[in-house]
Amino acid sequence: MKNQHSNQLLLLTFATILISTSGALGKFIDLPAPVIIWGRSALGALFLFIFCRYKKLSIKIKSSKDFPTILLSALLLGTHWVTYFYALKLSNVAIGMLSLFTFPVITALLEPLFTKTKLNRIHILLALMVLLGIYILVPDLNFENTYIKGILIGVFSALCYALRNLILKRHVHKYNGTVLMMQQVLIVSIFLLPVMFKMDISNIQAQIPYLIILGLVTTAIGHSLFINSLKHFSVSTASIIGSAQPIFGIIIAFLFLNEIPTLNTFFGGSLIIATVVIESIRSRNK
Repeated sequence: MKNQHSNQLLLLTFATILISTSGALGKFIDLPAPVIIWGRSALGALFLFIFCRYKKLSIKIKSSKDFPTILLSALLLGTHWVTYFYALKLSNVAIGMLSLFTFPVITALLEPLFTKTKLNRIHILLALMVLLGIYILVPDLNFENTYIKGILIGVFSALCYALRNLILKRHVHKYNGTVLMMQQVLIVSIFLLPVMFKMDISNIQAQIPYLIILGLVTTAIGHSLFINSLKHFSVSTASIIGSAQPIFGIIIAFLFLNEIPTLNTFFGGSLIIATVVIESIRSRNK
């Protein structure tokens, strides 16, 4: 049982690293945010469809009662992605990712409303630690520049992401995680298809390799592993462990985009990593 828990924890951490590549890719890809998300979703749907066929997984929605919540969670996912990438474009990888990571706080506060459980005080404490870490990481703000807009849009993106995870939680024991992700990115790609005719896509050919990485590594593999983790962890636990994403994202941005982290990054990052370690130990001992 302990070994199984450790394996699931490693898979969740690996998923976190893969999803963390979205920050650098979102900042680097030279296309409008909705176009990037359409490419991400369409390619992700293709890769996941091929995988589902290979594994002989049914991609059908099993009950008409499941369709409204799967549709709603997909639309929330698409809104989360588009607003997150706008936040990255308006600020930088660190600010964009860190503003998004208010979502563990939002998740911990909202989860009792969805699961009819009592509010866990430990989750609130850990969420506040994450919030303090994010506060330390954010540089001084000039309200005349675009950084504050990036942060506000990032927080809205966090709300969409938290709601999407909580709504999708009810389906993880009925559907394979890869199937759920395939259904969601297919829906997102259909709803965003009109942007391909209304926005500037003249540069899309040069960006295709990066869109493939975003669609395959970040979306198809990373998010499928994250959804599967919800079978073994609560949404709050998965969210708090996933709070290491800004740290991984900042490291990736430093290596590939030469975005140099400040001293505050290390102080704030230490708080976030501490919450990951504490929640990992706490969830292991359940």
